Amino acid sequence: MMDSNVAVEEPVVRPTSQKPKNKKQPRYHVILWDDPEHTFEYVIEMMQNLFYLQPAAGKKIADEVDRTGRAICLTTTREHAELKRDQIRGFGRDPYSTKSTGSMAASIEPEV
Repeated sequence: MMDSNVAVEEPVVRPTSQKPKNKKQPRYHVILWDDPEHTFEYVIEMMQNLFYLQPAAGKKIADEVDRTGRAICLTTTREHAELKRDQIRGFGRDPYSTKSTGSMAASIEPEV
């Protein structure tokens, strides 16, 4: 005989349309800033070494930074953007220029 005072737990059924949504990480631009000390060759070489760009894509970055004063090299997560910014800052002086005393300037900014 069953005891009528025993509670039976009902299973919880969730509708399939209410799956938890993954939240996307905010994106950040890696910005390369122009200066008169660095050559096109240096920028192209840096883009190849740090961002694995083909020479033509590196030249487009060099042209843009020369023309506008800045260029977006990459848009990615904050942690990866900080790493790439630091790699640009640590790339060293331009061996093609006698005026170069160090690396180029770079920063990150949120994508809007």
